[in-house]
Amino acid sequence: MKILVCVKQVPDTNEVKIDPVKGTLIRDGVPSILNPDDANALEAALQIKDQNPDAVVAVLTMGPPQATYMLRECLAMGADEAYLLSDRAFGGADTCATSTTIAAGIRKVGDVDIIFAGRQAIDGDTAQVGPQVAQRLGVPVVTYVQDIKLEDGKAVVQRQLEDGYEVIEVQTPCLLTAVKELNEPRYMSVGGIVEAYQKEITVWDHHAVGLDPKDCGLNASPTQVFRSFTPPPKGKGEMLSGSVQEMSAALVGKLKEKHYI
Repeated sequence: MKILVCVKQVPDTNEVKIDPVKGTLIRDGVPSILNPDDANALEAALQIKDQNPDAVVAVLTMGPPQATYMLRECLAMGADEAYLLSDRAFGGADTCATSTTIAAGIRKVGDVDIIFAGRQAIDGDTAQVGPQVAQRLGVPVVTYVQDIKLEDGKAVVQRQLEDGYEVIEVQTPCLLTAVKELNEPRYMSVGGIVEAYQKEITVWDHHAVGLDPKDCGLNASPTQVFRSFTPPPKGKGEMLSGSVQEMSAALVGKLKEKHYI
């Protein structure tokens, strides 16, 4: 059994700020991390490997050369293989172009039984890439997976809903996107870190995965972002005092004053 996990290196959104003049992200000095939902996806794959020692877990990402540090982290957690799609032709990709490139990388890896991905990336929050990759590969997809059981040639999963979950049976190969409730990602071990730097990371450009530059990156991205901005800070709240009747009357008066009622 071969399991592939799509992962992404993202900026730590707790540290991200926006330039108030240019309206662009300030990335200088912002640490990069493994996307949290992707860590849950990797843990799901590693748990399957724990139960099936012959299984092989591969991780694949698209990004700049420094994404190798994130891939090493995945190897240290227990992944067996790592693939990096890195090329200037891939730059500026939206979800449409990103899914094209990742699907091409998965075809290059070949013979994958289950593909895992995180629900969404914290830097974009679109939750589009996983399903788009499945569509391009022609495999079934189940999103928001909170539990997995593998049977002969199929996966039985719980798909998270707002007020519960639904049980879906899907044939493999398939693509599953993980939510944080699925599991608790394991930590890297000391031995795993040492082994991670002894393993080779395979790097592919657009030639290696058979893509024309016009079909990937900015050239194949129909999405246009006009402006990024932070909402203006809200004014300080006003505290009312007095008896319940006095505060109620004051509140009604202020709502009428602002024409809310």
